[in-house]
Amino acid sequence: MPNVASSLNEVEGKVALVTGAASGIGRAVAELLHARGAKVVAEDIDPAVKELERDGLIALTADVTADGSAEKAVALAVDRFGTLDILVNNAGRIIYKELVEMTRDDWNWQMETNVTGAFLHSREAAKAMIAKKSGAIVNIASYASYFAFPGISAYTASKGALAQLTRTQALEAIKHGVRVNAIGVGDVVTNLLNHFRKDGREFLAEHGTKAPIGRAADPAEIAEIVAFLASDRASFIVGSVVMADGGMSVAIG
Repeated sequence: MPNVASSLNEVEGKVALVTGAASGIGRAVAELLHARGAKVVAEDIDPAVKELERDGLIALTADVTADGSAEKAVALAVDRFGTLDILVNNAGRIIYKELVEMTRDDWNWQMETNVTGAFLHSREAAKAMIAKKSGAIVNIASYASYFAFPGISAYTASKGALAQLTRTQALEAIKHGVRVNAIGVGDVVTNLLNHFRKDGREFLAEHGTKAPIGRAADPAEIAEIVAFLASDRASFIVGSVVMADGGMSVAIG
């Protein structure tokens, strides 16, 4: 049985790859894992990811959906830091259009990042982890994985697919010592909506007040759950979607 003693250095000595790391949840995750002793590769299509670079934290500017990006990211972690212990599939997009107004390009833009990017990175990371019979993959899903909301059909479909990818890969990977889990996040104050509304952060903060907890989350709160799921303290958690939505799914359900 792994050593499950609680420690703020729970990921010390591990190597992590975090996608969508330029801002929001991904940035908070990359910074927290690094602060707690992990070596980190932070990947994002946004060149602003370079702002994260420091000793033990490498920035990689790449599109998670592009051919070869996952292979390059995993190889970078292994070549620079010797191994890969943790993958956090955080890269995500959202579009607000009703289904009858949505084009195929709109649909693909959403699904490619939220599902295909996670699939490609999970596949390549799992190869490295299976070879050494240990590792943890954490997918950033949503309470929208289970509940429908008008205007974001592509987003809810993608997050539902990510939850199912998590469960299926978990069953395949655990026999090799690799755990796969997800987090069903609620409203988190990030720049996720900024590409289609100027008040994106304010909207998320306001919408978060509808949750039983009465507020939206800070990205750092989600990062704490990622660190836990990636650590040996979560050694018996396999194939779960851990809800971190301030009680929103309980209220809806």
